[in-house]
Amino acid sequence: MPDSSSSAPAGDAESSSGIWTALKRVVGAGEANRSLRKTLEEKIDEHEGENSDNSDDTGNSGGDNGDLSPVERQMLRNLLHFSEHDADDVAVPRGEIIAVDASLSWDELVAAFTEHGHSRMPVYRHTLDEVIGMVHIKDVFGYLAKGKAPPRDWTVLMRQPLYVPQTRGALDVLADMRLRRVHLAVVVDEFSGTDGLITIEDLVEEIVGEIEDEHDETPEELIVPIGEGMWDCDARAELDDVASIVDPRLAEVEEAVDTLGGLAFVLAEAVPAVGAMLEHQSGWRIEVTAGDETHVKRLRLHAPETSLVENDLQ
Repeated sequence: MPDSSSSAPAGDAESSSGIWTALKRVVGAGEANRSLRKTLEEKIDEHEGENSDNSDDTGNSGGDNGDLSPVERQMLRNLLHFSEHDADDVAVPRGEIIAVDASLSWDELVAAFTEHGHSRMPVYRHTLDEVIGMVHIKDVFGYLAKGKAPPRDWTVLMRQPLYVPQTRGALDVLADMRLRRVHLAVVVDEFSGTDGLITIEDLVEEIVGEIEDEHDETPEELIVPIGEGMWDCDARAELDDVASIVDPRLAEVEEAVDTLGGLAFVLAEAVPAVGAMLEHQSGWRIEVTAGDETHVKRLRLHAPETSLVENDLQ
């Protein structure tokens, strides 16, 4: 597994130093010595307070007169806090990773790119914990566009992703990607298992906000009531959302999981099979209704019997 402790290029460090030096002059040396990051954030707060009464009917203020617009101020806030995030914070959870098995045929590989619309996909052997590389759509398209016969073993087209621990800083991961010119990183846990996936787009979105393109689908409801105390849920549903919509007890879990699919994995201590019924300590039962050998896709929540009785009495 490649070394994950690469540092940022020297040019980046020099550039960052120059930026911070210039900012210190702007905010004043005395304030900067206290905490440049904190001072900048306070300056933004003061500016927003001073200009809140000057916004137009659309809520916009600043920008037209050369000042920072609300969008720019939010991006600056995000940038100031970017270094507080680690790889585990920004990664796509394991249950949402779209990957391909090295045993797939060429036609199945092409079909996977067509179905999911990704430009890069991790390649695993046997299980998602054995990611052996990644395949890029450009390398596949070259054969399709020219009508060339595909390689006997398409895994020769694989490139190596980065492998980073959960605790590596998001800013360091971004520096790693720039240095090695690799835009996909596999996040590994303390047992060297696959915990998540990071693309350079994920990191940029932490600063500029959600980036959607023509391939992104219209957001769908991830938590839908279906009656009789049951809820049909996408495994990607955030536990915070499950807590606010269904029952806060479902988000009470000691392990570091963020999604309902992650909770199912923790309860089963493995990727649960379709049809499995998992018991939560709150009395809720979690039924796996769709998935495959690598991740859970859909789940059905069954309310505790006591809740059903209480509803009937009401």
